[in-house]
Amino acid sequence: MKEKEVLTEEQQQEMLAKYDKESAYRKNTGKWAWVISFLAISLTLFHLYRAYNGPLVYLLQGAVHLGTALGLIFLLYPAMKTGIKRKGVPWYDVLFAFLSMGSVYYILFRYEWITGGARIIGFTDFDIAVATVGIILLLEATRRAVGIPIVIIAISAILYGLYGTNIPHFGHGGFEWPQLARRLFYSSDAIFGTPIQISSTFIFLFLFFGVMLTKTGVGQYFNDLAFGATGKYTGGTAKAAVAASAMQGTITGSSVANTVASGSFTIPMMKRAKFRPEFAAAAEAAASTGGQIMPPIMGAAAFIMAEYVSGVTYRDIILIGIIPALLYFTGVFMGTHFEAKRHGITGLPKEELPTLKGLAKRADLLLPLAVIIFMLVDGRTPTNAALFGIATAFAVSFFRKDTRMGIKDIINALEQGARIALPVIAACASAGIIVGVVVFTGLGGKIAGGLLNLAGDSLFLLLFFTMIACILLGMGLPTTANYVVTASMAAPALIAFDIPPIAAHFFVFYFGIVADITPPVCLAAYAGAGIARANPMKAGGNAFKLAIAAFIIPYVFVYNPVLLLQDATAATLIPVIITALLGMAAVSASMMGYFIYKPYWFERVILFFAGIMLIFPENLPIELTGFVIFVAIGVFQYFRKKRDNDKQPLPA
Repeated sequence: MKEKEVLTEEQQQEMLAKYDKESAYRKNTGKWAWVISFLAISLTLFHLYRAYNGPLVYLLQGAVHLGTALGLIFLLYPAMKTGIKRKGVPWYDVLFAFLSMGSVYYILFRYEWITGGARIIGFTDFDIAVATVGIILLLEATRRAVGIPIVIIAISAILYGLYGTNIPHFGHGGFEWPQLARRLFYSSDAIFGTPIQISSTFIFLFLFFGVMLTKTGVGQYFNDLAFGATGKYTGGTAKAAVAASAMQGTITGSSVANTVASGSFTIPMMKRAKFRPEFAAAAEAAASTGGQIMPPIMGAAAFIMAEYVSGVTYRDIILIGIIPALLYFTGVFMGTHFEAKRHGITGLPKEELPTLKGLAKRADLLLPLAVIIFMLVDGRTPTNAALFGIATAFAVSFFRKDTRMGIKDIINALEQGARIALPVIAACASAGIIVGVVVFTGLGGKIAGGLLNLAGDSLFLLLFFTMIACILLGMGLPTTANYVVTASMAAPALIAFDIPPIAAHFFVFYFGIVADITPPVCLAAYAGAGIARANPMKAGGNAFKLAIAAFIIPYVFVYNPVLLLQDATAATLIPVIITALLGMAAVSASMMGYFIYKPYWFERVILFFAGIMLIFPENLPIELTGFVIFVAIGVFQYFRKKRDNDKQPLPA
């Protein structure tokens, strides 16, 4: 592939399959293709119907949702990556598909017994056997569609539930398997707990909304908007990549998928503009990972957060998330600017950029997003907002001949809606196992106690240890499961320290997300490096430097919850935003090795500490000292740059 070429769809799929477990599915399912299509279309239609007429009770809704998804996973995802190119579906995967569907659908047929007689008389041996098969197949399906990390955590949770009494200081488990299996499989506290309940009502609809938006061509429009707005400025290609990924993040739920989808177009352009390959990969990875914190979808975690944090609605979550997300992308934007200035990379010529007239002609593509955001802000339920958004996207597709949806396109969209949701469904169900054990055994409180003892009376140490725990727990996990795990295991420690619950949950959410760009397990950076043909670890290191804002902002909103609109007024919010922006500028300049001019090594160190001082919580003398140092270095570099330019010989 020549450097100037954009990745073909086939190359994008290969890249996704390599770095994103969710995309490693069979491309040729042979005679089982019609079964897959039938199940997938039926699942999407079920959710649309239930969204319009109201959901079933949690166990019934969850059983249809999870059971159908498990069957599809076994038919689509091979046991090993080598099976992706194999034609057809092996007999044992067909067996697993029907066994998994049968074990979960068992709840549908025995619902009255499960919720009535069984809770009085006791569950039968057959009930426990079905639950056992269902749990085992769920974990295997999750391994195939999501990856091994969450399965390891879930199995560890199960083992703790069985043998926890033998662990010093953490004892309390010790359930017998029939008791534990019953609570995991037939209750509302584990597999069919909050994550799968939210997945079966809100998340599925918003993922389908993303599919419908894609059918209208909004992805390319986001790229064109970004290049039109930023392409002509210093380092325009990298800035456009950041802006495009921020917009893509409003509708996608995977940092790796976002990296490949946007990066196949933006990374070659950045390389042509003379950005280093590892930096081009890092810029796309950092921006795409940031897409997971961008309202309104926030990697689908926003829906679950609204359930976990009492007194906070989904509407509140997306409003609260706006300022931190904008600060994050501003930080990445600054990093790309300093890198471009350091290497003298200019913007694109005007003739290569989209015209304002051309962009205006396609402004209707933003209508579905506008509708869904307006309805959410207006206080409508996420279900209603998603339904109206889907209907609007469908209507917008008819505005142009090339996006107009016929019967075949509608069927394809219905099928894709289910397919894209499969990893999320599996992840939510397996995360439910972890949450269930944490609830049954009180493990969350014990982990919180351990972190509090380790930190002593130091809030900073508690935040630091929690950050490390979240990054480790988040490595290799998709956004939704990532948040569920960190919220269950790490957030209680912060709340116990009297940190506002919303700040605690945003803190763990942010640090779980940045695991995708934190070496050594930085999957988004690896995917970007694959497109850029760069060293993966160098790409990860550069992504870490670019996304330094993500490591600063959570500390800011814990120390200053006003950033999350907690008791915020203009007088309290604006100074915090200004000092946060100045602090990020100083730290970013230090990381990228350029400010007004190329700094000496000691200037970079001073800039870093000046940035930290600028964001120091509610301490005006320290903040002013940081500001004075920041300005002084800027002035010093300005005159040094002017002096060096005056020494340059005039052209002949």
